[in-house]
Amino acid sequence: MGPRAAVFAGLLSGAAVAVAILIAAVALLPDLAAAPTESPPASSAIPPATTAPGSQPLPSVGASIGSIRFHIGEPAPPLSVAQLGGGQIDLANLAGHPVWINFMQTTCPPCVDEFPLMSGFATRYAEAGLVVVAIDVREDEGTVGSFVRLVNARFPVGLDADGSAAAAWDAIALPIHFWVDRDGVVRAGALGGIGPDVMAENLGMILPDVDVTP
Repeated sequence: MGPRAAVFAGLLSGAAVAVAILIAAVALLPDLAAAPTESPPASSAIPPATTAPGSQPLPSVGASIGSIRFHIGEPAPPLSVAQLGGGQIDLANLAGHPVWINFMQTTCPPCVDEFPLMSGFATRYAEAGLVVVAIDVREDEGTVGSFVRLVNARFPVGLDADGSAAAAWDAIALPIHFWVDRDGVVRAGALGGIGPDVMAENLGMILPDVDVTP
């Protein structure tokens, strides 16, 4: 075969290949058009929280915020723990007193702000019989002692070393507050991070004859 014939044969071969590719592509077009396209995943954004620290106590018995039970309207659960520095904090021995109980840990930022406010209320309403106690959960005595000195707490602090007291009160989020009246009934509760206004309002629930101010 001469050079020209070889070139011509090569061109014919290339053209045949191109035609074959074109035919195959046209045949596949219906399948490609029918193939489903992958939809983007639905939004998984978490809806905004419906409650926040400092929410007002709910009025019903066994009221709750989310999974938190405040035992409002119920007799206060038992509470007996070792006291920081010696002795015992026993709610049964405080019968006849309005009691403000705060379950906490030294690592919670709100406690640094709340403790001085709690100390102020404890001092101002001591003559009305108010007893304020904080219960530290699952921390060693040295850590708790350093924290109490740092914030200059003016009320007794208990040590719930194994977390059993917190469990009995359903204190599954820290800090958390409970206000117990003179008859031993829980009258108010709130998650931590609250300010003096909420503190005063809830104190008024257990000091009904006292004009409690922030």
